[in-house]
Amino acid sequence: MTGRLQDKVAFITGAARGQGRAHAVRMASEGADIIAVDIAGELPPCVPYDSATPEDLAETVRLVEQTGRRIIAATADTRDLAALRRLVDDGVAQLGRLDIIVANAGISAPQAWNEITPQDFRDVMDINVTGTWNTVMAGADKIIEGGRGGSIILISSAAGAKVQPFMVHYTASKHAVTGLARAFAAELGKHSIRVNSVHPGPVNSPMGSGQMISAMGKAMETNPQLSNMLTPFLPSWSAEPEDIADTVCWLASDESRNITAAKIPVDQGSTQY
Repeated sequence: MTGRLQDKVAFITGAARGQGRAHAVRMASEGADIIAVDIAGELPPCVPYDSATPEDLAETVRLVEQTGRRIIAATADTRDLAALRRLVDDGVAQLGRLDIIVANAGISAPQAWNEITPQDFRDVMDINVTGTWNTVMAGADKIIEGGRGGSIILISSAAGAKVQPFMVHYTASKHAVTGLARAFAAELGKHSIRVNSVHPGPVNSPMGSGQMISAMGKAMETNPQLSNMLTPFLPSWSAEPEDIADTVCWLASDESRNITAAKIPVDQGSTQY
């Protein structure tokens, strides 16, 4: 690795496994220290896949420490702004600075439009939108105080650029994340803080575990002609978490220093038609 994030500090949510873990390990391998947060516990009832566990978060810690970098990890719900602020304050006190925020935590729930309950809608919006806003609010001041500028990366989705059928609440939430990135980019630019959104297509991660596949199949049965809306141009239908981490690490680095308010797709071309 090149050490392009040498001695920087990154705050990453949803870091116990999947994309969040990949971001943490990749950034640590490039020289960054990590503040890692995950709920590592039960998710709302509309979520059909397995929840992350404290053991998952401990494995992220092990993998980061294996790179030789430091990591401070804790369990927290991104819907709790006060908890996130305490964790960031503690992390910065121990690690000395904050340069990067990766708002990665989120949930997905395949449901036909008329099967989504008011509570389902609130849960998805609260975690994916309010949780993302909380993540930025918990750390942006620390980047500003450092006076060095920085990079904030919000993990949206192909559903935040096009449409993910059978997920009205998820699609709405990821479009909102895209808007958050652009709005924060406008106001934080004067501090040399760049804010961008990343838009993965399908990713091979624990989000596909449990009953996720059967839930998606059930929803697709309600309107089969929408099933191929995210057909990719490339031969592969899904990416690995590390593929997304490549893009996130690049956005965190000075190599992307002139890029802000951008929507970066990592989706095999599936949103480009």
